[in-house]
Amino acid sequence: MSDEEAVKARSEFEKKVLDEAPRLTREDSFAFGCHPGVSCFGDCCGDVNIVLTPYDVLRLKNRLGLTSEEFLDQLTVLPFAKEQRLPAPLIRMGDNEQKSCPFLDLEKGGCQVYEDRPWACRMYPLGYAKAGEAEGREEEFWFLMEEDGCRGFAESTSRKVGEWISGQGIEEYDEWGEKYRQLAVDDYLTTEKELTPQQMQMFYMGTYELDTFRRFIFSSTFLERFEVSGDEQERLQSDDEALMEFGFRFLRFSLFGKPTMELKAETIKAEAINNDAVQEPAQ
Repeated sequence: MSDEEAVKARSEFEKKVLDEAPRLTREDSFAFGCHPGVSCFGDCCGDVNIVLTPYDVLRLKNRLGLTSEEFLDQLTVLPFAKEQRLPAPLIRMGDNEQKSCPFLDLEKGGCQVYEDRPWACRMYPLGYAKAGEAEGREEEFWFLMEEDGCRGFAESTSRKVGEWISGQGIEEYDEWGEKYRQLAVDDYLTTEKELTPQQMQMFYMGTYELDTFRRFIFSSTFLERFEVSGDEQERLQSDDEALMEFGFRFLRFSLFGKPTMELKAETIKAEAINNDAVQEPAQ
């Protein structure tokens, strides 16, 4: 499947969910179980598109002791299609017949990054959606992804949606997912404006390529131009979550023109002088 076909298929799936899927609340219950005793254990971990959020990448690259660039280069693919407005890496599946997830090892019991597995893996078999955002009547709901061949739905264990979310450690992922969603649905992007290739690369750096972004802050003239306190600089050097939140602020400022960063006074003065020089008519 080409990148454009994959994006189109995802768009059609999302529309079908919004139009047809039974909507579950946190209080609704469902029966499901996934463990080595289920005959299809591990089958759902192959030949599947697992989209990674920035927080997914942060957790996984730290779990594996890789830089963000190493993780993205070695273990993900970045599809490109005209319909895709923002970069969204996918886990790179194996070249074997099953197209297995690189983190799955059935001989060792299953997922080898289980404690840091992505949001999509934690949620399964639940999907999540929001409806009515454009009309100002936002409604969140969950739905079951009952795929052919999955024997997990024959298990007798039943729990509420809210219990599943708590038990799978999804809340922290949801918090970061919402922060990223607010960035991704900024008015700048939802009013049909498209990012240039250079802006797209900056967006990718500030959300996914955290180690590159850190070098950008500390190895360029960044700190000469922006007000960043000494305490915050220390956090940005060592705390990836603080760095990611800072990256979101920087993108709102640099791409969307929001007042989320403060320029130094000398920077403002220099830019004003440059603007005056550009606007001054030739003699």
